[in-house]
Amino acid sequence: MSNLGNPKKWRFTWEAQSHSPNLRLFLFDSQTKPSVQCTNLNVQLNLSQSHLLVSWLKEEEEVSLRVPIPQVLIDSEAPVSLRALDDHIEAKLVLLLPVDHPIVSSFEVMLDSSENGDNASSFDVAKPLVMDTDLKSLSLMEGGVHFYCRNCSTRLTKSPIRKFMEMPSIDWREVADNWFGACCCSFGGISEKLVTRFANSYRCAKGVCLLNLTTVLLCKDDLVACKLHNGTHEYQPGLDFASDSGLSEDMLSSQERTDDLCEKLSSIHLKNNSVSTSVLVNKEEASGNEIFSALPVSVFSDTETSVPRCCVHTSDHVQNHFDEHSQSNVPETCPVDQNTSRLLANQKLFLNGFLGNVFMTKSYNLSMDIDWVEFVCPNCLSTLGACPFDHSGAPIDGAVRFFKCYISTCSSAGGSGDLFRKYSLERMFTNQLLENAKDELSFRTLVRDLKTKSPLVQIILLNPNSWCCSGYCLDTASAADSGLKLGLLPVIKVNFSDCGESAASQLRAHEDWTARNLGDVVCMFAAQVDELIRSLSSAKDMLPSSYNFLQGLPLSSLPR
Repeated sequence: MSNLGNPKKWRFTWEAQSHSPNLRLFLFDSQTKPSVQCTNLNVQLNLSQSHLLVSWLKEEEEVSLRVPIPQVLIDSEAPVSLRALDDHIEAKLVLLLPVDHPIVSSFEVMLDSSENGDNASSFDVAKPLVMDTDLKSLSLMEGGVHFYCRNCSTRLTKSPIRKFMEMPSIDWREVADNWFGACCCSFGGISEKLVTRFANSYRCAKGVCLLNLTTVLLCKDDLVACKLHNGTHEYQPGLDFASDSGLSEDMLSSQERTDDLCEKLSSIHLKNNSVSTSVLVNKEEASGNEIFSALPVSVFSDTETSVPRCCVHTSDHVQNHFDEHSQSNVPETCPVDQNTSRLLANQKLFLNGFLGNVFMTKSYNLSMDIDWVEFVCPNCLSTLGACPFDHSGAPIDGAVRFFKCYISTCSSAGGSGDLFRKYSLERMFTNQLLENAKDELSFRTLVRDLKTKSPLVQIILLNPNSWCCSGYCLDTASAADSGLKLGLLPVIKVNFSDCGESAASQLRAHEDWTARNLGDVVCMFAAQVDELIRSLSSAKDMLPSSYNFLQGLPLSSLPR
């Protein structure tokens, strides 16, 4: 009874559905039973001050709550329904247009622009995550872009990055199916030439940033004090390479002999466990005394280049069919063995989808020969991304994948100059979940640990087009927060089950559930999944307890 007269103990949540002209309000307090304790309910709609006044009688004394109304188009002539239930008070308002109607969206953009001018929009979190927008915005930044740790504002890059490119898609076989048919080598040399050109578009070069929807890929040479190491295995290039190959130190360090160096290396084969190894050398690295970073190809077996529904790409199939013009377009890569012209090992792995989006990757896009290791901030040790290593502890491609939700493009994270301010772990996960649901036609997902492959959480997508906002009620006597602007934010409704809380005997049930329901299986780092589970558990508090479960599973939401 003590909370009945304290408005700030009462929580409100507005909720709307796409294509539905209704706005529903939940008013609740964990210690109150409105159906018994709240009598003579009354509601008044005050559109001029954008709030709803709800009142009732408590022991012959009137109690009033002021609830801010989000910026929507409300039908002022329609009656407002109000009822008291066991654990909440529910009100319904009628809208002139659904919240996702284009006219409403345009109205919100104009209103927000007039109020905020050129400052950071208060509705940035409602804007969709679009990779093309990021690519354009980053490319237009004058003087280049520095990247910072979002947690402690530590600068991560040595010098501004000025060249930005979209990361090639790992789903290239599905995209190119109409060109090549069921097999990517259907047209022989023509298809091999296109595949080789496509593989060469995946290059981690100094000064170049590759982007996809969730990650930013940067070369280790662009990062401040970056030492890539896998656990206790810190990558140290082979210092005996020059002496074993018969090359002098002068030849390795001479800028003028770069071409001679590549030509000399074309006849070199490293012997490792009696296996002949071909090497591709980057001219830029050779001129910078980093010739030891060349990656051996035969470390990865030919079977690694096979994927479901496609032929095996061995060295006899993947050949270089560049003409003189195409050679001039890719001067950085110098093929050592002109007869076989093998692709770099990391390019072969990329073609098989093993170096794609590590933030959330499909189970069939993981390779047993790649060890993904989390990359942390050198200052605060918070997670920033990940990088791939082979079994010897050497980095696969010398690149770090930064997750956009953990970095910023200015020292003041979340400010108007931060191009990644609208990214969060939850939004990135939601966007990937919706994309997978559309591609796989599955609304059930099992998330596994990327390292151990053990199940972590089950997700059932219930409603991908919901809108809501939440907060605490205001006192009618106080003028504080009278100008509060509230906006509905897009969310998805999900059921979830924390597999970590399940007994070992129940883990088999999770596997059976996935197989029985044709669920999608994805892999993520355990730390990110733990953070998602905490967000899902916290979001349950946005609704009264009677809405916390559906069909025996917790019901929650995530921002979209």
